[in-house]
Amino acid sequence: MEEPRPVATLNVKGLPDALYKRLQARAKRDRRSVAQEVTYLLAEALEKPKPLSILDLRGLGRDLWTGNDAALHVERERADWDS
Repeated sequence: MEEPRPVATLNVKGLPDALYKRLQARAKRDRRSVAQEVTYLLAEALEKPKPLSILDLRGLGRDLWTGNDAALHVERERADWDS
């Protein structure tokens, strides 16, 4: 049988009431205790970020270019450099 691992205790002093109420509401929504929610949020915040990929940018800004001619835009930008 495996030995239980020690678990740390974290006390937070000076936590604003409004923040605690939001934490409680979030924990309730996620069906967790406040302590479980804090542990979850800390783990998420401190987790090693996944590497970024250029493919994550696919389609980004598409709505900004709808109906615009990209070549014409580049032409105008280059013309501004010369002025």
